[in-house]
Amino acid sequence: MPADDLTALLADLVAIDSVNPSLVPGGAGEGAASALVERWARSHGLEAERLEATPGRPSVLVRARGAGGGRTLLLCGHLDTVGVDGMREPLTPRIDGDRLYGRGGYDMKAGVAAALVAARDAAARGLAGDVVVAAVADEEHASLGVQEAVAAVSADAAIVTEPTELELLVAHKGFVWSELAVTGRAAHGSRPHLGVDAIVKMGPVLTALGELDDTLAAREHPLLGRGSLHASVIEGGVELSSIPAACTVGVERRTLPGESAADVEAELEALLERCRSADAALEVEQRTLLVREPFEVAEDAEIVAAVRAAAPDGVKIGGASYWADAAFIAAAGIPTVMFGPGGEGAHAVEEWVSIADTAVVAETLVGVAERICR
Repeated sequence: MPADDLTALLADLVAIDSVNPSLVPGGAGEGAASALVERWARSHGLEAERLEATPGRPSVLVRARGAGGGRTLLLCGHLDTVGVDGMREPLTPRIDGDRLYGRGGYDMKAGVAAALVAARDAAARGLAGDVVVAAVADEEHASLGVQEAVAAVSADAAIVTEPTELELLVAHKGFVWSELAVTGRAAHGSRPHLGVDAIVKMGPVLTALGELDDTLAAREHPLLGRGSLHASVIEGGVELSSIPAACTVGVERRTLPGESAADVEAELEALLERCRSADAALEVEQRTLLVREPFEVAEDAEIVAAVRAAAPDGVKIGGASYWADAAFIAAAGIPTVMFGPGGEGAHAVEEWVSIADTAVVAETLVGVAERICR
C-alpha cells in the first residue's frame, strides 16, 4: 500500500481537534473527525454510516463490503483525545524521521488510519466477507461510541488498534470505582465533645485499604500481573474551626480476568465490617460508581492465530495494564484482540507515533482480513 496515503490520512486526523468534551469542558468532540472519516471512506468507494445516539458525539461505521457469504472482521479505534494543556502546536502534525508528532497520533489516530486504509485495501482483494471499521467516540471517558457500534454491527472477530508497540494483546485489566463515606457529627472546634470527627474516623479505613492492596499481590495473572487498589481522592471538612461531619474517599480497584464488580463490592464490605467491629461508633458506607470489566481471549482462538500469521515474524503475546474498548466488544460475544503501532506520549505533553509501525499494522490487518473474510 502507498505509505504516503496512510501518513497523509494520519496527519489529517491529527490536525483535527477532537478533545473529549466530557474530559475538558468546551472540548471540540468528535464531529469534525467523524466527518473526515465519512468523506475519506466514501471517496474510496466504502460505505459510511454515522451513529449519534448522544447528540454531538458521533461515531462512524465504515464498511468494505465483500461479495457475500463470508465472515465479518471488525476493526475498532477511537477518535477522541485527551486535552492539550502544556502542548506546543498540538494540532500541527510534525514529521521527524519515523515519528509523527501531535495530539492523538499515538492514542490513537494512527490505529484508526491503519484500519481505514486496511479496509480500503481489503476491498480490492475479492473477499467474501465484510471488513468494518468502527471509528468511535468517547473511549477516553464513558465509551459511548463502542457501545453504539456493537449494538449496530455483528462480527465474527475483532481487532482494536490501540497502540501496543506491535505486540498482540490478548488481555487487559478492568476497574471498579467506588466511594466510601464516613458520617460524623459537626460541632464547633472549641466543643469537640459535641462532635464526631469524620476525617479521623476515616483513618483506620485508609489503613485497611492499604492492607487489602497488599493481599492482592497473592494472585497474579501471567500476562497482567497483580490486581491493585488505591485511594484516589479524599474530601472532608469545611473550615479549620469546625469538626467535620463527613469524609469521602474515592477508591479505584484494578481487576483481573475472573474478578467481577460483585467480588470488589464484597471485598470492600468485608473491609468496612472489620472497621466497624473495631469501632462500634463508626458509620461508614460504600457505593459503586463505575465498572469496566477486564478482558481476555484464549491464546488458541482463531483471531489470535490469524494475527500471528499476518504480523511480522516473532510477534509477542502480551496483556495491557490499562482498560480499552476491547472489553465491550468481547462482552458482545466477538473474539477480540488488540494490535497497534508503537510510539510514546499517551496523555503526555509530547506525543508521537511510529509511521513505519502504522504501515505494519495496516498490512497486518489486510492479512487478517484475508484469513477471516475468505
